[in-house]
This record gives sequence, C-alpha cells and structure tokens, in this order.
Amino acid sequence: MKRPDWKRLARRLLLPGPAAVLLCAAAAAAGLAYVFLAAGETSPAAYPIYAFSAYALVILCAGAVPLGRRLAARVRRIPLARRLLEDRPFRAEAALHASLAVNLLYTAINAAAGLRARSAWFATLAVYYLFLAAMRFSLTRYARRAPLGANWPEECRRARLCGVLLVLMNAALAGVVVLVLHRGGSFSYGGSMIYAAAAYTFYITIMGAVNLVRQRRCGSPVLYAARAVSLAAALVSMLSLEVAMLAAFATARQARFSAWMVGGSGFAVCAAVAGLGVHLLLRAARPAPGTPFSGGGMDDGSGSSGKA
Repeated sequence: MKRPDWKRLARRLLLPGPAAVLLCAAAAAAGLAYVFLAAGETSPAAYPIYAFSAYALVILCAGAVPLGRRLAARVRRIPLARRLLEDRPFRAEAALHASLAVNLLYTAINAAAGLRARSAWFATLAVYYLFLAAMRFSLTRYARRAPLGANWPEECRRARLCGVLLVLMNAALAGVVVLVLHRGGSFSYGGSMIYAAAAYTFYITIMGAVNLVRQRRCGSPVLYAARAVSLAAALVSMLSLEVAMLAAFATARQARFSAWMVGGSGFAVCAAVAGLGVHLLLRAARPAPGTPFSGGGMDDGSGSSGKA
C-alpha cells in the first residue's frame, strides 16, 4: 500500500491556488458576518465558522508571500522602479523631493484653512511649515547639484543653516502654544481637516521611526539635516493633532486638563525642536569622516533619511 505524501498534501492545503484562496476568504467573511449579525457569537455554527476563518486567514497569508515575490519581480522590470530599489543615493534624492512636495501641500492646506476661517492657528502653522519647506528646498536643491557626501564643508554649512532656523522657529512654535492656551486649550479643525492632519501625522511619525531603527550612521550632513527637519515636522504635527483631538472629544469639565496637556506637550515639543537645532549645529562642527556617503542609507519618504 502506497504511503500518503504528507508534505505534498500539506503544501496543497496551504497553497491551494489563487482562486481557492479568494473563495475561502469570501466564504469566511460571509460566515463571520452571519455569526456576528444574525446567529450570535455563542451559536453552534460559530465555532466551525471560526475554525474555517482561521484556515482562510492562514492560506491567505501563505499565498501572499509568493504573490509578493512575483509582484516584486515585475516591479523590478520597470527601469525607474529598479533604480529606486537598487540605487540608494538616487532613492535618497527622490525621497527628498517627495518630502518637499508633501510639506508644501500641507503648508497650502493650513494656509487655505487660515484664510477661509480667518484663523491665526492655521496661519501660524502654515508659516511654520513654510519654514520647514524652505529648509527642505535648500537641501533638495543641493542634492540635485552635487553628489551627497562629496562636499563636506558645503553640506555642513547647509546643516548649520537648518539648525539655526530650527532654533529660531521656536518663536513661531511657542506662539502656537500660547495661542491655544489663550483660547482655553482647544482649537478644532473644521470638517475633514482633522483626518488629513491625523493621516499626515501618522505617516511621518511611522516612517521616521522606521528610519530611526534602520539607520544609525550618516556620511552626508544634508541627509542628516533632512532627518532632523522631518522629526521637527512630526513633533509639531503631533502637537497640532493633540490640540484638535482635545477640542473634538474633551468635555467642558476637562478644559483645565486640556490646557495643562497642551501646555506640557507644547513645552516638550519646543524643547525637542530647539535640541534638534543645537544638535545639528554641533554635528556640523565635526570633522569630515574618512568615507563619504555611498548610498548606505535611505530616506524615509518624509525627509528623514540617511543613516544617523
């Protein structure tokens, strides 16, 4: 009697094919909807449906791996995509341009909201992000003219300029905090603005955290300055999102608590941004390393790039 090929059987169960995976996923979704909306979580049909849903999730995750590999192979056939994946200096330069575009868009959104609502809050934020955009423009312009890490004195000069601006911009940031406290610790975004602010904040914070873990050294002061600018933008976005959330969800009895929260967070953010500026000034005063930037780091998509 021929023994069953357990390995082949397990492979067929885990990788039944795209059509079977999609069919199982749809059936599992329909079964869960039936349990939660009609039958109830303690009904006799719930437990087999839970088991089948777990199996559908397993084969869906298992099928995603080869599918991802095939998609990656197809993407690499595109010249621009292949260059972005393999040419790290080009990827860092492209990310600088992308972060500048996002920064300008967010500046325009705050400026438009300030003009429409005649809000000093949005106007102040627009000015702050405009300064950040100016710094990113300076860094991006340099990256277009010279290889990153090739001219250490010039890159240090631009990094020092960013450090000075970050310190001076604390005046505008402190003005934002004072403005919010003067209005009772709350200021609300109109309509869907709160969702745009949340999306932007989570985007730059997550990407900045990923870059922070992945890269610890940098041979280009321009890339390191871009990272500092991105971190400053993330901190200010977190502060503005906190203000908006408190305004949207805090009750009248929590007004004092909201004011304390904004005041404490605002002080911490101001101190952190000033510390970033001073750190850039000190780092730009260091002597040039032995090896220039050779593409060992990747920008995070929000302006924080290189190895730090």
